[in-house]
Amino acid sequence: MNAVPQRPMTGIKILGLIAGGGSFPLQVARSARKLGYHVAAAAFVNETMSEMDSDADQTAWLNLGQLGKLIQFLHQVKAEKVVFAGPINKPRAFNLRPDFRAVKFLVNLRSRNDNALLSAVADELTNEGFDVVSAIDFVPDLISPEGLLTRRGPSSAEKADILFAWPLIKQVGKLDIGQCMVVKERAVIAVEAIEGTDETIMRAGRLSGNNLTVVKIFKPGQDRRIDLPALGLQTVKVMVRSRVTCLAFEAGSSLFFDKDKAVELADQHGITMLGIDPGNLEKIQDL
Repeated sequence: MNAVPQRPMTGIKILGLIAGGGSFPLQVARSARKLGYHVAAAAFVNETMSEMDSDADQTAWLNLGQLGKLIQFLHQVKAEKVVFAGPINKPRAFNLRPDFRAVKFLVNLRSRNDNALLSAVADELTNEGFDVVSAIDFVPDLISPEGLLTRRGPSSAEKADILFAWPLIKQVGKLDIGQCMVVKERAVIAVEAIEGTDETIMRAGRLSGNNLTVVKIFKPGQDRRIDLPALGLQTVKVMVRSRVTCLAFEAGSSLFFDKDKAVELADQHGITMLGIDPGNLEKIQDL
């Protein structure tokens, strides 16, 4: 599993895929191969799905913290472009055993929050001569749409909650803390930190019962090449269990997985979902 197959012939476009968890890296690998790329995936033990071995042309399995081996692999396969896809379990990342290259890298970091850490890794790869690009380039159909997705539009109370929460979560995002906030009757119930969106929603459900509104944004200053906000069918399942009635997300700057199934489930439970144009928040009053 750890062996790296022989490098492809000269002249083939080579994409280095830094593959986190979930199915997203698999989708990126498949799409890139259809576009004519030879996909060389750097996968992580206990994070990346095992299917990466078949969806990529070649795979190197690494442990979290092996930055030196990651860079060595990308040079070995002569990757031209590099893309990040899929999350890394953040609590588990604190238990990593960094190699010498990673230790030197971490010592110089001002912050180890999401955007600061991943942007610094991307910059490190850029300094090594790789062109770090956004995963959206390979799966544009996953970009979250603007407007009302569901049959039911937001109530006046839900609209008020969205307008209340939006500037607050933007300030939280500016501090590189989280991308998601749950509110009820213009009161903050839960703010995302290291636990992720699903856990934040479940915590809000435990704290405050029903009629909750979830607002998810793109952090100001966030690196668009990496760590895009993500929503999908799993998000809606968690919302149903947590008695959330409204989801507002920043359109065009996040990923939306299994959208049709997510919308169908939301409609079954009377949940409203809408993509917000951050430059024109007042448009939600017309929904």
